[in-house]
Amino acid sequence: MTLKDKKILITGAHGFLGSHLVKNLKEARGVQGKQLFLPRANEYDLRTWERCKEVVKRQDVVIHLAANVGGIGYNREKPGELFYDNLIMGAQMMEAARLAGVEKFVAIGTICAYPKFTPVPFKEDDLWKGYPEETNAPYGLAKKMMLVQAQAYRAQYGWNAIYLLPVNLYGPGDNFDPKSSHVIPALIKKVAEAKRDHAPHINAWGTGNATREFLFVEDAAEGIARATERYDKPEPVNLGSGMEISVKDLVVLIARFMNYRGGIRWDASKPDGQPRRMLDTTRAAKEFGFRAKTNFEDGLRKTIEWYLAHGLQT
Repeated sequence: MTLKDKKILITGAHGFLGSHLVKNLKEARGVQGKQLFLPRANEYDLRTWERCKEVVKRQDVVIHLAANVGGIGYNREKPGELFYDNLIMGAQMMEAARLAGVEKFVAIGTICAYPKFTPVPFKEDDLWKGYPEETNAPYGLAKKMMLVQAQAYRAQYGWNAIYLLPVNLYGPGDNFDPKSSHVIPALIKKVAEAKRDHAPHINAWGTGNATREFLFVEDAAEGIARATERYDKPEPVNLGSGMEISVKDLVVLIARFMNYRGGIRWDASKPDGQPRRMLDTTRAAKEFGFRAKTNFEDGLRKTIEWYLAHGLQT
């Protein structure tokens, strides 16, 4: 599929990942702005069936990024909203796109769909071998239903819907709101504020023993674009970098990069989340030639620089 010849709807286009995907399509693939439909959430509530039908009209490709998403604290606070919002948006968008004759639907899932104790590295064939980690299971399962729907629609209607599983993302433009941010932006903000206030330590959730894999947002955008162009099969595909770091080591690294010399206090009463996360990225490399390019430390420095440059620590 040559994207520069297609009309493309991107839900969630004004969010963190969406803004980088739009940039990738324009700069790397020659997609013109007039080909892109980038609806805003305050104008088109995709939990409403009529809005879903409106946005898919006359589109060739739908890339569904829109989600209600956040870190562990946000998932614990709003499990019902996260389940309903993501389930209903995914189901309605896919059905509306099918009825409208959309050529291809790209569903963006989540690493949270994997079982809590998935063998590392996570392989796509292990998706159904257990229940997700409890704190984000409602979100993970809601997003996972798009895989079921995509495969069901392919089986019954011969419709081309694919499902991608990106790992935890980070990079410039991330969400640094402490109420809903993920681990890297949350820690960057904590360290910046502790340094500003000359605080002797920062407080971090959990034990620090959990591990995570991170994918730079620009690499994620490239992976999604490549899959949209080149992948047309029913099997889900991981998008990751193949690295793994403990949260404890991550905090130390961020503190060092930001020249913070205070201590770290771990609050073991708070959850760690899933014990380990690292993806097997073989399928993405084989099927559409995707491999992450950004070294983690380089990407982390860029993220910190962006945060500091935008004055979010004041």
